[in-house]
Amino acid sequence: MRGSDPWATADPLGEALHFLRMSGTFYCRSELTAPWGLRLPPEPESMWFHVVSSGSCWLATDDDESQQLGPGDFALVPHGAGHLLYSEAGVATPRVDRLRYEYASDRYAILRYGGDGAPTRVVCGTVRLGHPAARSLLSLLPPKLVIGSTPMSSPEADWMYSTLRLIAAEGQQLRPGGEAVIMRLSDILVIQAIRSWIAGEPAGASGWLAALQDPPIGRAMSLVHRDPGQPWSVARLAREVDMSRSAFAARFTELVGEPVMQYVTRWRMQVALDRLRDERGVTASELASHLGYESEAAFSRAFKRIIGRSPGAVRRSAAS
Repeated sequence: MRGSDPWATADPLGEALHFLRMSGTFYCRSELTAPWGLRLPPEPESMWFHVVSSGSCWLATDDDESQQLGPGDFALVPHGAGHLLYSEAGVATPRVDRLRYEYASDRYAILRYGGDGAPTRVVCGTVRLGHPAARSLLSLLPPKLVIGSTPMSSPEADWMYSTLRLIAAEGQQLRPGGEAVIMRLSDILVIQAIRSWIAGEPAGASGWLAALQDPPIGRAMSLVHRDPGQPWSVARLAREVDMSRSAFAARFTELVGEPVMQYVTRWRMQVALDRLRDERGVTASELASHLGYESEAAFSRAFKRIIGRSPGAVRRSAAS
């Protein structure tokens, strides 16, 4: 199990960030003139981000205060919750997906909208999250994260400030390769914003995140994440991290908040759920074999107990 890959379990938290998997993304350069307002609908298992290139606007989430964004500010709405962007209070906020766009590609569009007042330019994007590690991580984040455009006195902050400026500059006009630049930089910036929150917030040092950062427990979790189909047991995972069975079980439950094998089962079912949603033609029998179950019936019972629906129901819902 210990293999030759030096990164396999050296950084379980970094691995969770890697599993953010920036897929199914859509980016939009919005050229807005006051008065204007936009209602961004919920995007389950996704997150929204916004970078203000010029001008200013307000961001309001359902369960948080409004916050003004200025040039170079970066805002992340990590739970895919619906929210508002607007030039001033009291303006109409039509759903953004019902407005007319100019499509530069299938994943990049230009929106021009508003009145004849002051201009604001915003680069917006949605990032799809398709892995249980990503969902577990993002469930811990606040309703929104905002990184200001003012440089701060640390190399990391200076790097983020420079990245924000580059995204804003690329958003001013779609130059050759600009779409790819914005996509790559946005992915990195999202991860860096979450890293900064983890380092600076008390919640980043508790619960699931704390467990990932605990050397033996984080290593055990990473082993399960990487290969959920192995015949894991409490005793086997304890041996992998050089702990006694009883000490490992107690520490795992204390940090993670649930017993070892309950976590293993739940993780397997989340992996199965992702595959049923994303892969056409995958069967319950294939998933049972991949995830270490001796029979399809045993897998299906566990799946329905954890997810609340049968594998067939999830597959039919995804197909429709």
